[in-house]
Amino acid sequence: MIEWIAVIILGIVEGLTEFLPVSSTGHLLLVEHLLNRVFGLPQRSDLFNTVIQCGAVLAVVMIFTDRAKQLAFQWREPATRQFLSKLIVAFFITAVGGVAMKKAGVRLPETAGPVAWATLVGGFAIFALERWVKGRPPQEGISWASAVGVGLAQLVAAAFPGTSRSAATILAAMLAGTARPAATEFSFLVGIPTLLSAGALQVFSSLRHAPDQTPAPENWLHLIVAGVVAAATAFLVVRWLLRFVQTHTFIAFGWYRIALGVAILLMIR
Repeated sequence: MIEWIAVIILGIVEGLTEFLPVSSTGHLLLVEHLLNRVFGLPQRSDLFNTVIQCGAVLAVVMIFTDRAKQLAFQWREPATRQFLSKLIVAFFITAVGGVAMKKAGVRLPETAGPVAWATLVGGFAIFALERWVKGRPPQEGISWASAVGVGLAQLVAAAFPGTSRSAATILAAMLAGTARPAATEFSFLVGIPTLLSAGALQVFSSLRHAPDQTPAPENWLHLIVAGVVAAATAFLVVRWLLRFVQTHTFIAFGWYRIALGVAILLMIR
């Protein structure tokens, strides 16, 4: 029973934090540490964390159904075709860069320290960005510079867990001059193929090496339940954030990230 409660809690945490600029990795790390300390539960695998991200992505698909239909069926219209081209470019940069990083032997940190520092530094980056854009007239559309910046930002987030893919991509688009609401929407949309691709690759790798896995492979029912919980939670969060960015800055998230980073550093002392 306790293990099922933990699965649900982790699904909720993932859904709450995946699309907020606060680092879902940092939150999952902190919650998993608390679950281990209180109940003796082991830390979840990368497969678990990656697959429940896919559940959160389903919320974006549901919310942007009309936008997705427009991109699929009205791509002949110049404005739609250009927007779709920018999504493809951003994803292509991430995909090619990800393959290059893997072939170069780039390894993700295996300790909580780098995640904590990335979370902490991300908070100060939000302060700097908000200061930079204050008083500058933003553009409502996505520029090519924004698309390229978002693609590169996803690579940074992949290389430094704790950065937050959402934070990195939104800030990159805003740095290129894009208005906050447009930057947020583009970040969410480009996250669909990015996170689903990562999840598919992780599942494929897990199935391929299942006989050799040590410790035992993940419980797939746990994965499914956590993914569904993450999707339901993320649906509410994304709808709220889309309204929030219309009239608010990300300063509060900056302070929150700093507090979270400090909490993780204290946790690992």
